[in-house]
Amino acid sequence: MDNKNIKGYIEFIYDFYKSMKAHEISLVYEGEITHQITKAFTTMAETNMLKDEESNSVQKKVFHVMVECLQNISKHADAPGLENDIFASRGLFMVSKGSNSYNVTTGNIVENDKISELTALLDHINSLDKDGLKALHKEQMQKGSLSEKGGAGLGFIDIARKTGNKLEYHLLPVDDLTHFFVLTSTITRE
Repeated sequence: MDNKNIKGYIEFIYDFYKSMKAHEISLVYEGEITHQITKAFTTMAETNMLKDEESNSVQKKVFHVMVECLQNISKHADAPGLENDIFASRGLFMVSKGSNSYNVTTGNIVENDKISELTALLDHINSLDKDGLKALHKEQMQKGSLSEKGGAGLGFIDIARKTGNKLEYHLLPVDDLTHFFVLTSTITRE
Protein backbone atom coordinates (compact mmCIF):
# COMPACT_ATOMS: atom_id res chain seq x y z
CA MET A 1 0.00 0.00 0.00
CA ASP A 2 1.49 3.34 -0.98
CA ASN A 3 1.26 6.48 1.18
CA LYS A 4 -1.75 7.84 -0.75
CA ASN A 5 -3.69 4.58 -0.26
CA ILE A 6 -2.70 4.35 3.40
CA LYS A 7 -3.94 7.89 4.01
CA GLY A 8 -7.27 7.11 2.31
CA TYR A 9 -7.62 3.89 4.30
CA ILE A 10 -6.85 5.64 7.59
CA GLU A 11 -9.41 8.35 6.77
CA PHE A 12 -11.97 5.63 5.98
CA ILE A 13 -11.29 3.94 9.35
CA TYR A 14 -11.59 7.26 11.19
CA ASP A 15 -14.86 8.13 9.40
CA PHE A 16 -16.19 4.66 10.25
CA TYR A 17 -15.19 5.16 13.89
CA LYS A 18 -16.96 8.55 14.02
CA SER A 19 -20.07 7.02 12.46
CA MET A 20 -20.02 4.19 15.02
CA LYS A 21 -19.74 6.67 17.89
CA ALA A 22 -22.53 8.86 16.46
CA HIS A 23 -24.87 5.88 16.23
CA GLU A 24 -23.69 4.35 19.51
CA ILE A 25 -22.61 1.11 17.82
CA SER A 26 -20.85 -0.99 20.42
CA LEU A 27 -20.14 -4.12 18.41
CA VAL A 28 -19.52 -4.81 14.72
CA TYR A 29 -18.39 -8.12 13.24
CA GLU A 30 -18.17 -9.54 9.74
CA GLY A 31 -17.19 -13.14 9.23
CA GLU A 32 -18.14 -16.72 9.87
CA ILE A 33 -20.68 -17.16 12.65
CA THR A 34 -19.80 -20.01 14.99
CA HIS A 35 -20.90 -21.10 18.46
CA GLN A 36 -17.70 -19.58 19.88
CA ILE A 37 -18.39 -16.23 18.19
CA THR A 38 -21.95 -16.22 19.54
CA LYS A 39 -20.68 -16.96 23.05
CA ALA A 40 -18.06 -14.19 22.81
CA PHE A 41 -20.66 -11.62 21.63
CA THR A 42 -23.11 -12.41 24.41
CA THR A 43 -20.31 -12.13 26.98
CA MET A 44 -19.25 -8.73 25.61
CA ALA A 45 -22.86 -7.54 25.54
CA GLU A 46 -23.37 -8.72 29.12
CA THR A 47 -20.29 -6.78 30.26
CA ASN A 48 -21.48 -3.61 28.53
CA MET A 49 -25.04 -3.87 29.85
CA LEU A 50 -23.88 -4.55 33.42
CA LYS A 51 -21.64 -1.49 33.19
CA ASP A 52 -24.66 0.53 32.01
CA GLU A 53 -26.81 -1.01 34.78
CA GLU A 54 -29.37 -2.30 32.29
CA SER A 55 -32.37 -4.18 33.74
CA ASN A 56 -32.35 -7.98 33.74
CA SER A 57 -35.39 -8.16 31.47
CA VAL A 58 -33.74 -5.96 28.83
CA GLN A 59 -30.51 -7.96 29.07
CA LYS A 60 -32.41 -11.24 28.56
CA LYS A 61 -34.23 -9.84 25.53
CA VAL A 62 -31.01 -8.55 23.97
CA PHE A 63 -29.29 -11.93 24.51
CA HIS A 64 -32.25 -13.81 23.06
CA VAL A 65 -32.37 -11.63 19.95
CA MET A 66 -28.59 -11.79 19.49
CA VAL A 67 -28.58 -15.58 19.62
CA GLU A 68 -31.59 -15.94 17.30
CA CYS A 69 -30.05 -13.53 14.78
CA LEU A 70 -26.65 -15.23 14.86
CA GLN A 71 -28.25 -18.67 14.48
CA ASN A 72 -30.23 -17.33 11.52
CA ILE A 73 -27.00 -16.33 9.79
CA SER A 74 -25.20 -19.59 10.55
CA LYS A 75 -28.16 -21.65 9.27
CA HIS A 76 -29.34 -19.59 6.33
CA ALA A 77 -26.50 -17.51 4.86
CA ASP A 78 -26.22 -18.56 1.22
CA ALA A 79 -23.24 -18.69 -1.10
CA PRO A 80 -24.63 -19.84 -4.44
CA GLY A 81 -22.29 -20.71 -7.26
CA LEU A 82 -19.13 -20.46 -5.20
CA GLU A 83 -17.02 -23.61 -5.14
CA ASN A 84 -15.70 -23.09 -1.64
CA ASP A 85 -18.81 -21.33 -0.33
CA ILE A 86 -16.70 -18.45 0.98
CA PHE A 87 -19.83 -16.57 2.11
CA ALA A 88 -21.67 -19.56 3.59
CA SER A 89 -22.44 -19.08 7.28
CA ARG A 90 -20.88 -15.61 7.06
CA GLY A 91 -22.56 -12.38 7.82
CA LEU A 92 -22.52 -8.94 9.34
CA PHE A 93 -23.53 -8.52 12.97
CA MET A 94 -23.94 -5.20 14.76
CA VAL A 95 -25.31 -4.03 18.12
CA SER A 96 -26.14 -0.39 18.78
CA LYS A 97 -27.63 1.35 21.79
CA GLY A 98 -29.85 4.40 21.64
CA SER A 99 -31.47 6.38 24.40
CA ASN A 100 -34.65 4.25 24.26
CA SER A 101 -33.59 0.98 22.67
CA TYR A 102 -30.97 -1.53 21.59
CA ASN A 103 -30.80 -2.49 17.92
CA VAL A 104 -29.42 -5.80 16.72
CA THR A 105 -28.68 -5.68 13.00
CA THR A 106 -27.58 -8.60 10.88
CA GLY A 107 -26.78 -8.93 7.21
CA ASN A 108 -26.18 -11.96 5.03
CA ILE A 109 -26.38 -13.15 1.44
CA VAL A 110 -29.63 -14.80 0.31
CA GLU A 111 -30.45 -16.38 -3.02
CA ASN A 112 -32.99 -14.50 -5.14
CA ASP A 113 -35.37 -17.47 -5.30
CA LYS A 114 -35.84 -17.27 -1.51
CA ILE A 115 -36.76 -13.59 -1.41
CA SER A 116 -40.51 -13.81 -2.07
CA GLU A 117 -41.00 -16.46 0.64
CA LEU A 118 -38.79 -14.51 3.06
CA THR A 119 -40.57 -11.18 2.53
CA ALA A 120 -44.00 -12.83 2.71
CA LEU A 121 -43.06 -14.42 6.05
CA LEU A 122 -41.63 -11.19 7.50
CA ASP A 123 -44.59 -9.10 6.30
CA HIS A 124 -46.99 -11.65 7.79
CA ILE A 125 -45.14 -11.60 11.13
CA ASN A 126 -45.17 -7.79 11.12
CA SER A 127 -48.93 -7.75 10.49
CA LEU A 128 -49.70 -9.75 13.65
CA ASP A 129 -50.34 -8.62 17.21
CA LYS A 130 -49.13 -10.46 20.33
CA ASP A 131 -51.90 -13.07 20.20
CA GLY A 132 -51.45 -13.57 16.46
CA LEU A 133 -47.72 -14.18 16.91
CA LYS A 134 -48.43 -16.70 19.66
CA ALA A 135 -50.90 -18.54 17.41
CA LEU A 136 -48.47 -18.49 14.45
CA HIS A 137 -45.69 -19.87 16.62
CA LYS A 138 -47.95 -22.70 17.83
CA GLU A 139 -49.10 -23.41 14.25
CA GLN A 140 -45.52 -23.56 12.93
CA MET A 141 -44.49 -25.87 15.78
CA GLN A 142 -47.43 -28.23 15.09
CA LYS A 143 -47.17 -28.06 11.32
CA GLY A 144 -43.45 -28.66 11.40
CA SER A 145 -43.04 -27.08 7.97
CA LEU A 146 -39.30 -26.73 8.38
CA SER A 147 -37.16 -25.53 5.50
CA GLU A 148 -34.33 -27.77 4.29
CA LYS A 149 -32.04 -25.94 6.74
CA GLY A 150 -34.58 -25.96 9.59
CA GLY A 151 -36.51 -23.16 11.19
CA ALA A 152 -39.96 -22.62 9.65
CA GLY A 153 -39.44 -18.95 10.47
CA LEU A 154 -39.55 -19.69 14.18
CA GLY A 155 -36.52 -17.50 14.88
CA PHE A 156 -38.20 -14.47 13.31
CA ILE A 157 -41.44 -15.19 15.16
CA ASP A 158 -39.53 -15.54 18.45
CA ILE A 159 -37.74 -12.24 17.92
CA ALA A 160 -41.02 -10.42 17.20
CA ARG A 161 -42.64 -12.03 20.26
CA LYS A 162 -39.71 -11.32 22.56
CA THR A 163 -39.22 -7.68 21.50
CA GLY A 164 -42.84 -6.70 20.89
CA ASN A 165 -41.59 -4.67 17.92
CA LYS A 166 -41.82 -5.03 14.16
CA LEU A 167 -38.91 -6.56 12.25
CA GLU A 168 -37.28 -4.03 9.97
CA TYR A 169 -35.66 -5.51 6.89
CA HIS A 170 -34.08 -4.49 3.59
CA LEU A 171 -32.91 -6.46 0.58
CA LEU A 172 -30.09 -4.98 -1.49
CA PRO A 173 -29.13 -6.52 -4.85
CA VAL A 174 -25.64 -8.01 -4.97
CA ASP A 175 -25.59 -9.72 -8.37
CA ASP A 176 -27.88 -11.72 -10.68
CA LEU A 177 -28.21 -14.55 -8.15
CA THR A 178 -28.26 -12.90 -4.74
CA HIS A 179 -29.34 -10.07 -2.46
CA PHE A 180 -27.89 -8.84 0.82
CA PHE A 181 -30.54 -9.28 3.50
CA VAL A 182 -30.40 -6.76 6.38
CA LEU A 183 -32.57 -7.35 9.45
CA THR A 184 -32.85 -4.94 12.38
CA SER A 185 -34.51 -6.02 15.61
CA THR A 186 -35.32 -3.35 18.19
CA ILE A 187 -35.37 -4.07 21.92
CA THR A 188 -37.04 -1.26 23.86
CA ARG A 189 -35.21 -0.23 27.01
CA GLU A 190 -37.42 -0.12 30.11
